[in-house]
Amino acid sequence: MPPFASGLLVLTAPLPALPRRAAGLVAAAAGLVAGPLYVHLQPGLRLGGPATGPAAPPAGPALLRALAALYTAAAARRGLDLRVLLGPGRRLARAPRVLLAAAAEAPGPPEPVQLGLQRLAAAVYGCPPSLPALLLGEDTAGDAGGDAEGDPEQDPDATLPEFLDVAVGGTFDRLHGAHRLLLSACCLLARRRLLAGVADGDLLRHKVLPELIEPYELRAAKLREFLEDVKPSLCYDIVPLADPFGPSITDPDLQCLVVSEETRRGGEAVNRKRLENGLPELALHEIQLMKDPDRSQNEEEKISSSSLRQRLLGTLLQPPRQDPALPLRPYVIGLTGGTGSGKTSIAKLLGHLGAFVIDADKLGHAVYVPGRPAYEPVVAAFGAEILNKDGTINRKVLGAKVFGNQERLKSLTDIVWPEIAQMAKERVREADAQGKAVCVLDAAVLLEAGWQDMVHEVWTAIIPEEEAVRRIVARDGLSEEAARRRLQSQMTNRQRVEQSQVVLCTLWEPDITRQQVQKAWDLLQQRLSPERGP
Repeated sequence: MPPFASGLLVLTAPLPALPRRAAGLVAAAAGLVAGPLYVHLQPGLRLGGPATGPAAPPAGPALLRALAALYTAAAARRGLDLRVLLGPGRRLARAPRVLLAAAAEAPGPPEPVQLGLQRLAAAVYGCPPSLPALLLGEDTAGDAGGDAEGDPEQDPDATLPEFLDVAVGGTFDRLHGAHRLLLSACCLLARRRLLAGVADGDLLRHKVLPELIEPYELRAAKLREFLEDVKPSLCYDIVPLADPFGPSITDPDLQCLVVSEETRRGGEAVNRKRLENGLPELALHEIQLMKDPDRSQNEEEKISSSSLRQRLLGTLLQPPRQDPALPLRPYVIGLTGGTGSGKTSIAKLLGHLGAFVIDADKLGHAVYVPGRPAYEPVVAAFGAEILNKDGTINRKVLGAKVFGNQERLKSLTDIVWPEIAQMAKERVREADAQGKAVCVLDAAVLLEAGWQDMVHEVWTAIIPEEEAVRRIVARDGLSEEAARRRLQSQMTNRQRVEQSQVVLCTLWEPDITRQQVQKAWDLLQQRLSPERGP
């Protein structure tokens, strides 16, 4: 873990030199700073010389290239919260705990440079004057080797256009480097106000892994904090988007809409709507997509929230339950998921990795056997007509009696679920006797039955509804309508995810599922290793 919770990196080299040095600078700073790493750009500033005021670099193509290089470098350091400051004027949201500068930009004795760092941070950002100040050596192994002189085709004196009010839209989930570059461009273009529309509601339905998208309130709060840090002089209107257009087609003050290569057609649609509403068209300013330096199989080439959500699969999303009454050995995983989610295939993979798998569905069949504690209460509650000639319970007849009747269904589950839970506990004790370290309770109704109290972690398998319907139709021979009714009678993916420590998804090829399960298993072993002791 890096020693400082946050930091301020001051870079004074000419902007055209930054693209080839960004990776090394960011790598060196990331080794020291765990939280937000603020970057103050002031080309030509002599930190070891007389005190001078802040001067923002010109808003032109050279600055955009420098920003792109810095945010791309940060994307390669997963989890690094980089914020390149485009204008002073307020205290930063997370006060820096260390001040940094590149040693290559500050030749001579270090003491005057460190003093200059402290003066600048105190005057511009209100930092305490005694913050530690360090000079960075650069990790040149990560340098991209770009042209120090910049793009020869680009006019070095070119500047970006300016607009009073600018608009931008997006999901802004897990604010990543491409978002930050897009938003920084918006800040450079706007002189008065930035209107940021944040997708919500039905606009999220067809996103990859929508269950893992952060709540609107959290996304909006992170967006505001970033923007107000980066350029505090602007007014920020952050609004939820329930449709693709939002206020961009009705706000008469807007002058520019910032788009990417992917969203330009959407920008053109906005302008058609504005013309229909008697409003002038917006200038469309296009920002290039950023390539993902860490792209892996099945992920997009660009930096995207979808890829970040995919990387969350198999990881610990919230801490395991802490229940002193629950023995640490064997460690019990409750595996759940809706019909068609691929839960059973995941359970088999976990079994191959060494887990002791308890199939709650098989226990559910056994609970109806004559002589088991639930047998007599079920017959008493639902009548002898549920019995076969040999005295066994006909589950199809019983199912017909409770289908669509919540009161009868609850009467049944009140009888059988406690019995299944008791049988599962017996199986856990069997696993312990066999020396098994990990048990997996494979149970579709784990959460509905309240069995999460029996497990240390809940793992949930999810799948988009359309894919679940397709699988149910193919496997069970049901109509699409019947398949949808079955899914709608169950807990939703989002409800399960909210109560889960780990989420897995079987949407893609079996090899992708195997990789997710292996990753989840390996991380589980890491969590268990300190608890097991020597």
